[in-house]
Amino acid sequence: MLFIEKKENPNIIERKFKIITVQNNYIRLPIIGSTNDNQKEKIAQKTVKIINKKSNSKKVILSKEILKEQIYINYLNTYGVEISDGRWLFEVLATDVIKYIIKKKKLENEKIIISVLINDLTNVEYENINILAKKYKTINVVTNHIEKFKKLEDKLLNEDGITITLTNNKKKSLLRSQIILNVDFPNELINKYSINEDAIIINIHGKVKIDKKRFNGLNVNNYEIDFRDDIKENINIVDKYYLKDIYEADLYKREGFYNIRKRLLRDNVIIKKLYLNNGEY
Repeated sequence: MLFIEKKENPNIIERKFKIITVQNNYIRLPIIGSTNDNQKEKIAQKTVKIINKKSNSKKVILSKEILKEQIYINYLNTYGVEISDGRWLFEVLATDVIKYIIKKKKLENEKIIISVLINDLTNVEYENINILAKKYKTINVVTNHIEKFKKLEDKLLNEDGITITLTNNKKKSLLRSQIILNVDFPNELINKYSINEDAIIINIHGKVKIDKKRFNGLNVNNYEIDFRDDIKENINIVDKYYLKDIYEADLYKREGFYNIRKRLLRDNVIIKKLYLNNGEY
C-alpha cells in the first residue's frame, strides 16, 4: 500500500522542478500554498508514474493534508488511481453508525422510525436492511424502484415474520423518521422530500446539503473509526491519516459481507466520531 503526503518544507529546487521524494511506501509531494492548478497536474502525472513503478495496484491512501487538495485528487481520479476514502467501509458500518447515534441520543429502540433512501440494492445494503429490520420495529425503504425490493420484503415477512414498508411518498415518507440512512439519493433528489426537521441523516456516498430552512437535525457526511491498540502500534502515521482510510485499504470486498463483519468484530472496530456539515458528533 502506498501513502501520499505533503513534504515538509520542500526546498526551492524541489518546488521549482516538482521533485517528488519516495521513501519505502511513502510518496511525498512538493505542494505548498502557492502551487497552482497546472503544477498540481504535473505533480499528479509524476505521482501516477511512481505508483505504476512501485506497485501492481493503483490503490493509495492520502494524508489529511492531501485530502484538502481537490484539484490534485481530481487528476488522480482522471488517471485511474483508486483512493481509499472509507466510503465502502462506511456502507458496511452503516448499522454501527445508527447504533452509535441511538446511544448518543439516548433513543429507545422500539420507538425509533428508520428510513433507508435507496434505489440500487447491493448485497451490502440487502444485508444492512435485513439487520435493521430484525433489530428495530419500524423500517421504511424509500425508493423510486419499489419492484426491486419486493423480494426482500417477501423474504423478511415469510421467513422471519418481519415487515418493512416500501414507499416513495415525497410528502409523508420521511416526516416521522428520526434516522434517515441515505444510501444513494443525490442532493437534488433528497431535497424533494418533506423531512422531519429534527432528523439525523447519514449520507453514505458523499456530502449532501439539506436546503430546508427549518431543518435543525444532524447531517452526517463522514466518520472516523478506532480499533485495537495492538493493530495501531504497527501504524506510526495515525495523526497524518484517517484510520478509516487505512483500515479500508486492507479489506477485500470479495471476502463477503459477513466475513468482513466478523473481522470488524475481531479487530474491535468502533465508530469514534461523525463529521457533520458544521462540526463533529
